[in-house]
Amino acid sequence: MLMPVSSSRVLTVPNLLSLSRLPLAAAFLFVEGRSARVVLVGLASLTDFFDGWLARRGQTSQLGALLDPIADKTFVLVAILAFLIEGAVTASEFFIVISRDLATAIGFIVAYLLPGLDPRAFKARWPGKVVTVLQLAALFALLLRPAVFPALVPLIALASAWAIADYTLMLHRQRVRS
Repeated sequence: MLMPVSSSRVLTVPNLLSLSRLPLAAAFLFVEGRSARVVLVGLASLTDFFDGWLARRGQTSQLGALLDPIADKTFVLVAILAFLIEGAVTASEFFIVISRDLATAIGFIVAYLLPGLDPRAFKARWPGKVVTVLQLAALFALLLRPAVFPALVPLIALASAWAIADYTLMLHRQRVRS
């Protein structure tokens, strides 16, 4: 049975900061000019930092734990997809940049379907944060120093492999315990 969600638990500052990344992602598709896009990536980065900062200081909710990574992944996916459509990144670079996010989505579905696993176990972990920082750095690089972007792709690949292995091991341990 679904429990009603109190609006006071939905409209927390961290949740509103997370939600703000969704229109920022949409705006990324429609704004013209490098400067405007730099501002959008900067705002997305700041909202991500501040919602996490507030959450670590007790302003947490179950909705926020789900909303924050969805907002992060949506922003990065939309932004890197815009660069793919524009021809600034190759298909292989696109898939490398979002590989951790694809694996996380698949892992979430598997955790939901398999007995003994709980999709709520997909909490922020250090390797995943490293990937997010590298993804945002890649977006800034594409906007400010495109020649740097190819050097970031292998770093994102390694960090993504680390994050995927970390989440897989965490879920394996959770399943063994149940």
